[in-house]
Amino acid sequence: MRIIDLSSPVDADSFEPDPVVHEVLTPREGALHMAEEMRTHFGLEFDPDDLPDGEFLSLDRLSLTTHTGTHVDAPSHYGSRTTYGTGVPRHIDAMPLDWFLGPGVVLDVRGREAGVVGEADLRKELDRIGHVLAPRDIVVLNTGADAWAGTRRYFTDFVGLDAGAIAFLLDAGVKVVGTDAFSLDAPFGTIIDTYRRTGDRAVLWPAHVAGRHREYCQVERLSGLGLLPAPTGFRIACFPVKVAGAGAGWTRAVALVDETP
Repeated sequence: MRIIDLSSPVDADSFEPDPVVHEVLTPREGALHMAEEMRTHFGLEFDPDDLPDGEFLSLDRLSLTTHTGTHVDAPSHYGSRTTYGTGVPRHIDAMPLDWFLGPGVVLDVRGREAGVVGEADLRKELDRIGHVLAPRDIVVLNTGADAWAGTRRYFTDFVGLDAGAIAFLLDAGVKVVGTDAFSLDAPFGTIIDTYRRTGDRAVLWPAHVAGRHREYCQVERLSGLGLLPAPTGFRIACFPVKVAGAGAGWTRAVALVDETP
């Protein structure tokens, strides 16, 4: 089995609307920190110079959102109420793990201007690759946006799904939809311009708002979809980090490709 990384990094040196702060304690600083923690919390005195080379372990401190890097959006990210189930959306730590390992389907929607793709576009691509959607397929969009990751353009130039497109996928039983773009919806500026021109609230983040009425998860900020050998015939694993009560969790998404000897 070959494992293909489909994840983008959490990188404090890359541009982010919500900047990442990454502080590193060296092994020496880790020793001093450990000694202080033992003294403060457990009343234990320990001389860090007794450690080999006077060092303990390095330690990383990060300040970031759960939507930095490749991540899975939970139903609670889309709104505080639902029209399904109990009316209360689930957080990321409550989502069933079997959602996040399944047959992968890559739909190529590259080469388009910033905006949306619709149901007809998805049907055309499915016809091209000869695939019929099945429940629990993990469908991911190759928009080409990952080529601009780490730059401002990544957050402004990409395509997302319109209301009809996301409904089409959910009607087929898909529970997890991914994209290599910043969002499964169109860019912020595109959405606002369309709303101002039309006055139609249906254009306001339809892929996310759909999650208030149908339970599903999004995987955003994927990368490396062009490395996959074919649009189908592999599995995707994208288990989210179990952040209690959170609307999203980071994931190290990968494709699992079975190779014949």
